Amino acid sequence: MAKSDPLDTVLKLTLDAEEQASLQLRSAQLTYQKCQDQLNALQQYRLDYMKQMEQKQGQVISASNYHQFHQFIRQIDEAITKQHFAVTETDKQRHIAQKRWQDKQQKRKAVELLLEKKAHKRQLREMKQEQKLIDEFAMQQFFRKPGR
Repeated sequence: MAKSDPLDTVLKLTLDAEEQASLQLRSAQLTYQKCQDQLNALQQYRLDYMKQMEQKQGQVISASNYHQFHQFIRQIDEAITKQHFAVTETDKQRHIAQKRWQDKQQKRKAVELLLEKKAHKRQLREMKQEQKLIDEFAMQQFFRKPGR
């Protein structure tokens, strides 16, 4: 039975680590996209609300309605500011996850390269051994020929 190479175990571990990093990256990308979508929705909501008020321009509105409008816009602006921060933070996390995944991918590729080199050396060794056997057989045939 062939002895298993410790590098095969290392490769399996690096593949598992890369897969985990890939899942974390996907999660970070989804979180970032969700935060970005929420920011876009808030900005669109603010724009729509401003357009509504613009349409009411020229109409008489009470001071309390005007005050409520400005207070509401201020609240939307605060929510937009907080959402900008959330987008920035999730973008940082996304970049960290991407770097982590790239590092894991690089490690896996390095282990695969080592395994390939090992296999190539083994193949060369086997070919040399086979050639040596062929040469020995040819030499024995040469010396066994009658008339020598």
